[in-house]
Amino acid sequence: MKIRSVEPFILHVPVTGSQIADSTHTITHWGVVGARIETEDGLVGHGFTGTHAHLASDQLVTRCIATCHAPLLIGEDAGDVHRLWRKLARDPALQWVGRAGITTLSLAAIDVALWDLKAKAAGVPLWKLLGGQVRPKVRAYNTDIGWLSIADDQLVAGARRAVDDGFTGIKIKVGSSVDRDLRRLEAVREAIGPGVTLAIDGNGKWDLATCLRFCRGAEPFDVFWFEEPLWYDDVKGHAQLARATRIPVALGEQLYTADAFSEFFAQQAIHWVQPDVTRMGGITEVLQVCEAAHAFRLPVAPHAGDMSQVHVHLSFAHPACEVLEYIPWIKDCFTEPAEVVDGHFRLPQQPGAGTTPTAAAWQTLRRPTE
Repeated sequence: MKIRSVEPFILHVPVTGSQIADSTHTITHWGVVGARIETEDGLVGHGFTGTHAHLASDQLVTRCIATCHAPLLIGEDAGDVHRLWRKLARDPALQWVGRAGITTLSLAAIDVALWDLKAKAAGVPLWKLLGGQVRPKVRAYNTDIGWLSIADDQLVAGARRAVDDGFTGIKIKVGSSVDRDLRRLEAVREAIGPGVTLAIDGNGKWDLATCLRFCRGAEPFDVFWFEEPLWYDDVKGHAQLARATRIPVALGEQLYTADAFSEFFAQQAIHWVQPDVTRMGGITEVLQVCEAAHAFRLPVAPHAGDMSQVHVHLSFAHPACEVLEYIPWIKDCFTEPAEVVDGHFRLPQQPGAGTTPTAAAWQTLRRPTE
């Protein structure tokens, strides 16, 4: 499977409604910024990273794909995924300009495309290539009903609707004010009852003092986890919070490397591990994180389920993965959408990683790469 070409692409996909907001971001579209890799025998693989659909910054990623990583891949055997990951991740020139950020997002897109190719060449869905099905179901939790931009009454109605649709877990955003967020948390818990898991996500907004004050008020509502309560790289602060509250701490979507996770493990600063193949160096590095989490007896909840498609395959295949996020913005852009039935993700059936765009998405949502 010698690689003939590596071409970047950008899709901008509308979010639910006209826009959504959490504690730190307001967006109207989600960016699917990726690589299309074709082999000399005509096999095609797709991979992508996720962005906030800012065209100028998206084009920095596609420029890295086209001018930095693609030349290292032409003529290589696409099946040598682990060797190629190391070649790209440890390239001296690229390491010098960045071991995280744009170079890692570019690597993520390419790595996913290579795994997609590898699974297609084998004629199997990716979860089989990653070790086979280890669980009969993958439980979904719904985040798309819980944005801070949603009014209180609509938040409660959306939570009830999600439960009626079969979801046994939901997540709501916090990070506006302690009083408002506690009021919303209490209303949602009352609406969904005790049998549904209820997680919260601060998107790194608050400091430790605010988190401690919030957690004292939130503990009676049986919070499943508090995701990104503090600034993403604050290992010490997360460790202090983990010791001070009964609410489990979750994080990972803003960590770019396995080494970054290692420090959170070592400091006992994390209870739920949330790597994202589109933020890290693709599947190859996320597998390292999943293995390390499993060794520490920590559960994994990959970030943003069908916003990255491939997490569905990972969750069926890896024993550490226990639950997966449902945000349906981009699922219908792919030939095999990530589908939730009765609160659980459906087992993918088509060969590959589930990352092949539909002709309609390719035609209507593409943006210029330069």
